[in-house]
Amino acid sequence: MKLITIVIPVFNEEKHIMDCIHSVLAFKVPDQIQYEIWVIDGGSTDKTRNIIKSIQIDNDSVQLMDNPGKTQSFAMNIAIQKSKADWIMRLDGHSIYPQSYLIDLVQTAVKTGAENVGGVWDVKNQGKTLSDYLVHALITHPFGVGNSGFRTGLKSGPVDTVPFGFFKKSIFDKIGLFDERLVRAQDYEFNQRIITSGYKVWLNPDIIISYFQKGTLLKVLWKYASLEAPYNAYMWYLAPYTFSWRHLITLMFISGLIVGGFLSLFSPWIKIIYLGILYLYGFLAISFSFQKSFSDRKPILAVMMPFVFSSFHVLHGLGVLVGIIKLIFKMAPVQGGKQRWTLAEN
Repeated sequence: MKLITIVIPVFNEEKHIMDCIHSVLAFKVPDQIQYEIWVIDGGSTDKTRNIIKSIQIDNDSVQLMDNPGKTQSFAMNIAIQKSKADWIMRLDGHSIYPQSYLIDLVQTAVKTGAENVGGVWDVKNQGKTLSDYLVHALITHPFGVGNSGFRTGLKSGPVDTVPFGFFKKSIFDKIGLFDERLVRAQDYEFNQRIITSGYKVWLNPDIIISYFQKGTLLKVLWKYASLEAPYNAYMWYLAPYTFSWRHLITLMFISGLIVGGFLSLFSPWIKIIYLGILYLYGFLAISFSFQKSFSDRKPILAVMMPFVFSSFHVLHGLGVLVGIIKLIFKMAPVQGGKQRWTLAEN
């Protein structure tokens, strides 16, 4: 009999946590497989804990635990060190999973031998406001998120990362735990550590997760600028093997805007090139906005998305730049203490 520990790190997930856990309880379970559900809460101040406790009344497989470290990496490490399972399944509190999710992951893991297996996001609107539609358009279009395959779709096979993850428990003994210094990007770093250690991360695009992006457009933009982007730079510092051109594009964009704009003051030729690139960017932003407006059947996207795309790219680029500056001046929260990773050191 094989055991799976299902880990759901949460914080203020009252809107989706009931549907999330109910979808997990509805999993079809393969023969010779047992599972336990650990919901690890980082100190929710809404109704999340009460909802989980109400579910526990009729489902003793659901356990509620505290996460004093509050972050997802801290929650995962609590579960990894406590679990006696053969696999660790990491889930997200604002997602809903198909009944075949567990079976499909187990079969894919056994068939491929991969240390981590995952599926793809089917990103859903949080609601029906204009902000919800703009957020959905931003994170589901390659012009917004780049070439993240788990969002935009890829063929089955080895990849650099997958959402959430279905891990062989043994991999944590081989290459270590999640890096708790990384408030963001901890999953990408760990997946890259798997790969650089000679193991596989496998994407099965037939496994589809219904994912709900949290927050209004302003909150999402702020999250990317203040957390996601700086932690890309911090991740590169802690684990150089995680460097990806996909994460560097917005930094190049904002650097080009700043440096090109300054140099164009002194050279008409640089000014022509600079303006030409700006016009090209504007053309692409408008074109993709019309494309997204047509595919989503929302005419307002054609008007609003050029501004959303450009705001995201500028703010994300500035966030990466701020992260690099903080590293240079030794002001980054990840500096000091534990040494940086080399390749796959424990």
